[in-house]
Amino acid sequence: MLMNNSVINIERLCVEFDGEHVLEDVNIEIMAGEFVALLGPNGSGKTTLIRAILGLEHPDHGKITLFGTTLKRFKDWHRIALVPQRLPGASSIPVSVWETVMSGQIRPRSRWRLFSRSEKMSATQALKDVDLWDRRRDRLDALSGGQQRRVLVARALACQADILVMDEPTAGLDSANVAALSLLLAGIKEQGKTIIVVTHELDDIEHLVTRAIVLGASKHQSVGYDGPPPVPGVFAHDHHHHHDAIIDKTPPVVGMQP
Repeated sequence: MLMNNSVINIERLCVEFDGEHVLEDVNIEIMAGEFVALLGPNGSGKTTLIRAILGLEHPDHGKITLFGTTLKRFKDWHRIALVPQRLPGASSIPVSVWETVMSGQIRPRSRWRLFSRSEKMSATQALKDVDLWDRRRDRLDALSGGQQRRVLVARALACQADILVMDEPTAGLDSANVAALSLLLAGIKEQGKTIIVVTHELDDIEHLVTRAIVLGASKHQSVGYDGPPPVPGVFAHDHHHHHDAIIDKTPPVVGMQP
């Protein structure tokens, strides 16, 4: 455990594409147990920032530290879990709910080993936590969108990750599924997990969010607001609903490893 409880520290981060600065002078420190909402208009760099944290995007300048270790030296990728909106290819490849949750336990260096008893127990508990244990044998694509989202949360929980990065978790869900997911996130928050939600709207989860970070301030400083909700009026409605997935064409990995 770090003395100051810092899990992510970003210093003077800059990322450039084709001569354009997508992120400029980003300085953010996230502490254990925070529930952070990352907001901003299209092109503000939300996806790029998350990809940089996950080691999927190379910064042009600056430093990222995870759990006190610089990104270049960080190896404990099982401590960070990405919860995407959906699994690419899930509708065309028959995969069960159980298989989906267990897939989060696969590591690149041990992908052919058998799952341990403790890993199976973690997956079992995770499915019970999201109230989908009775659907474990069903195909993932037979579930509703809200249920699929909960399966992906279970996939992350089964890894016992310390940080959950969630990509638009309430997008496209009806009010009943949003309520169920919000209740689930509240329970995860109570466990002391750090949650980062990339989102366009705070309405459904504002009661859970302890900190809002809004990107897209200017060419010289990407962070326009960093503080508790509600977001000040100048930023409050500056969000568009088009969104690039953090990982689009390749299957998202829980326990990221660049």
